[in-house]
Amino acid sequence: MARISWDQYFMAQSHLLALRSTCTRLTVGATIVRDKRIIAGGYNGSIAGGTHCIDEGCYVIDNHCVRTIHAEMNALLQCSKFGVPTAEAEIYVTHFPCLHCCKAIIQAGIKTVYYAMDYKNHPYAMEMFEQAGVRVQYVEFQNSGLHDPEKLKFITELIAKLENAGASEEEIKEWYEKAESLFSVRV
Repeated sequence: MARISWDQYFMAQSHLLALRSTCTRLTVGATIVRDKRIIAGGYNGSIAGGTHCIDEGCYVIDNHCVRTIHAEMNALLQCSKFGVPTAEAEIYVTHFPCLHCCKAIIQAGIKTVYYAMDYKNHPYAMEMFEQAGVRVQYVEFQNSGLHDPEKLKFITELIAKLENAGASEEEIKEWYEKAESLFSVRV
């Protein structure tokens, strides 16, 4: 058996973390690494001890769930909580980060962002990363049985298009539940 690369190893950790997500709209995982050592991990979900979307549904305002803390933020906050420096570290994320997470990543001193799937990639995010000298690199995640990236990408993109076309929150939830039952994965 061939040994996987460091990038594949850390991306697999992020996909594993995503399996802990309590979000019903998209499961995301993030792993922060410094000197080839994992210093933190996070997944998207509610605040510790709070109500979870998988239990009571999403709390959506302006097409965004305000209950959810993104995986990248959870990983960064874990470092903050335990006094672990993030300067010069790298982050591996299952999906391209949103604008708010991009800003936090930059401010935390992360030097490289690795991502496995495009997800609403915003041009301003790339502009900010370039201005801050943050390297961004796509890492094709090689399926190790945790997730099938092609299925996840297809379903996520399809449901995002339906959501952008004005589908109701209830319809979106039903489609995610149907996708989970058909593909036996959390999307």
